[in-house]
Amino acid sequence: QVQLVESGGGLVQAGGSLRLTCAASERTFTNYPMGWFRQAPGKEREFVGGISWSGGSTSYVDSVLGRFTISRDVAKNTVYLQMHSLKPEDTAIYYCAAARFSADSAYVPSSSREYDIWGQGTQVTVSS
Repeated sequence: QVQLVESGGGLVQAGGSLRLTCAASERTFTNYPMGWFRQAPGKEREFVGGISWSGGSTSYVDSVLGRFTISRDVAKNTVYLQMHSLKPEDTAIYYCAAARFSADSAYVPSSSREYDIWGQGTQVTVSS
């Protein structure tokens, strides 16, 4: 199966930016929707955003709309989460995940139960 490794987390002041990277072990993974989730201490894992396997459709949780952007580079087996205007409430461990194959090239799952493969997570801390 595909193995996912996140990187790019760190400590940033409120209003700053970070770009998270999710690298996949497979040379190509063109048929799997990809998502980013986050989990703060003591809270449930939350869907942040996702991108369809075609790369043509994205979806985001309301709290990050206009601030976060998901993209993917199939040639590099890589998915990105570009984060701007970071807020302290964005502090969490961020996880990359791959969903099951979908015949719908525009489908973006938003539930963690729809994702089968998970990375180990990368910490994002936003100070006020």
